[in-house]
Amino acid sequence: MTPQPLIGITGRRKRGDQLVGNLNILADFPVDVYYADYGQGVLEAGGLPVHIPFDVDPAELIPRLDGVVLTGGADIDPRRYGQESLTNAFPPEPLRDQHECAVLDAAYANGTPVAGICRGLQIVNVHAGGTLYQDVPSHAGFDEPVATEWHQVAFDSDTILGGIYGHGRSVNSLHHQTVDKVGDKLQVTARSDDGSVEGLEHENLPVIAVQWHPEMLPSRADDPLFAWLIAEASTRH
Repeated sequence: MTPQPLIGITGRRKRGDQLVGNLNILADFPVDVYYADYGQGVLEAGGLPVHIPFDVDPAELIPRLDGVVLTGGADIDPRRYGQESLTNAFPPEPLRDQHECAVLDAAYANGTPVAGICRGLQIVNVHAGGTLYQDVPSHAGFDEPVATEWHQVAFDSDTILGGIYGHGRSVNSLHHQTVDKVGDKLQVTARSDDGSVEGLEHENLPVIAVQWHPEMLPSRADDPLFAWLIAEASTRH
């Protein structure tokens, strides 16, 4: 029997005092977290999720994995794309930026399939030399239930995203930043009804990314993004 592919999932580093209900004596201890929905999406698609910790060199770990999910989270430090910060809504986490760029370096070097979600799309773009619009309030559906279908997304034909999702679909929206300049060797393959970038693909590598959160929609168990990642990862066995 073919083993289930191992899918690495990136996360965030917090302090113990940022966790509600944690013991005071653990206030200064580091905690690595990500929402379980990402791992559940991987499991439902047939993969095995594993955490990619900050303390491991991605160049050592990524070759042992079959795929990677880049998750959502805080804003990327705008200094990475040559700008000063225009918002403090979700303060940057530079250690995470550095870590995920190293994850991408290793994934690209090894041809490891990558699926980026929300911030994951943005780090793919910034890593490739792209830039971001730092505050787009019309996309920040933070006051609605996470599964609220906020707007339509249209997919380009003859692309990976177009092939797995079809012509279009309604999606949720939990972000306040969007792609401005597109990074090198990336192509825009999905846009929202206001023209904002909602999907990116690498020209030569198995890398796709979406701006919405498929892992938090009721359709997660059948979502094509996770199915694509597991299918690509399975070819590495």
